[in-house]
Amino acid sequence: MSESISPQSIRRVVVASFIGTAIEWYDFFLYGTAAALVFNRIFFPNFSPIAGTMAAFATYAVGFFARPLGGVIFGHFGDRLGRKSMLVTTLMMMGLATFCVGLLPTYGQVGVLAPVLLVALRFVQGLGVGGEWGGAVLMVVEHADKKRRGLFAAWVQAGVPVGMLLSTGVFSVVSWLPDPAFIAWGWRVPFLLGILLTGIGFFIRLRVLESPVFEQAKNERPAPKLPILEVLRTHPKNVLLAMGARLAENAFFYIFTVWVLTYATQQHGMKKDTVLNGVLLGSAAQLFAIPFFGSLSDRFGRRPVYLAGAIFLLAMAFPFFWLVDTKSTAMVWAAIIVGMIGHAAMYGPQAAFFSELFGTRTRYTGASLGYQLATPFSGGLAPLIASGLLGWSHGKPWPIALYLVAMAIVTIISVLLAAETNRDELR
Repeated sequence: MSESISPQSIRRVVVASFIGTAIEWYDFFLYGTAAALVFNRIFFPNFSPIAGTMAAFATYAVGFFARPLGGVIFGHFGDRLGRKSMLVTTLMMMGLATFCVGLLPTYGQVGVLAPVLLVALRFVQGLGVGGEWGGAVLMVVEHADKKRRGLFAAWVQAGVPVGMLLSTGVFSVVSWLPDPAFIAWGWRVPFLLGILLTGIGFFIRLRVLESPVFEQAKNERPAPKLPILEVLRTHPKNVLLAMGARLAENAFFYIFTVWVLTYATQQHGMKKDTVLNGVLLGSAAQLFAIPFFGSLSDRFGRRPVYLAGAIFLLAMAFPFFWLVDTKSTAMVWAAIIVGMIGHAAMYGPQAAFFSELFGTRTRYTGASLGYQLATPFSGGLAPLIASGLLGWSHGKPWPIALYLVAMAIVTIISVLLAAETNRDELR
């Protein structure tokens, strides 16, 4: 950390990145919850329940496939022009796209145009969140002292469970409506409210200063014309290792927080608000667990903490479904909470870990590529793959658990092959 950076400035950057990230992920998570609970009924009403759910999750996956493109586009301009302007742009994209989802006509009103518009807006959401993560993380990492980079960057990651808390909490409230009212207009309320949060985030992010590490690098040497080519030329191994490290973290997270809503309600007949409350409790636990594990990575290293989380989730793959299959509210909540705490052991160190794998001139592009390229094949496809495996196995969850075990093994190998970075100088 530069001596000219005051503690107040660092706190301002952390708070701005934390709040902005929470708002963007509120927007992104709303779609996942709606896809699990309502989109199959209003955008794909002519399908069977399982086929409609898979179609809804297919549109959900579109956002994940757009995220790498968003990472490349905003990484390019973030490495050339600066981190701050990209953060403001991505926040506005997410907020407007989410608001428009709340205004969409249903299949019954305009036919096939409704799911087409839904997919288009989900694609815009994916572009926005794909570009947002790298900028938010780098603003904090590049302001922070290397001895506390893991903790400060973890607070940006903690914006994700806050976004989950907000989106799940609002959906829990509207789910109390009678089913006809919920289907007719109740599900729209969380999407429309997003525009208010976007305005708050926009105001906060405008007040932060540009990254001092980026400014110094820009003054010393011009940014590469094509940062993505520079990254692939100089850091191809680190891009691949970051992707591998991301697979289990992302796949487990979306099984724990999105697909479990479908599994518990459709397979076991549990009430949707009961399962949503479990996700709320898990998100609340993560709000504290993510900074804790980020701080541990400053002390013990990124790799040991990350590996511990991956090994824990590997061991949790089968027990998670055993607990949910009890149909006991307490056991389902325990499965979600324990799973999300294990996930936090990877997610806490991840922001600093991935950022430290790349040089300043291409850090936005490199970190975004490693982080976002894995998402279509892990988080984006996880609910769809899980639904397909559940249908193939006639309602048995063991193939899904094996799928998660495979993801965990890839992540463990990737982290073992990566270098320790927690004491590296960013400059």
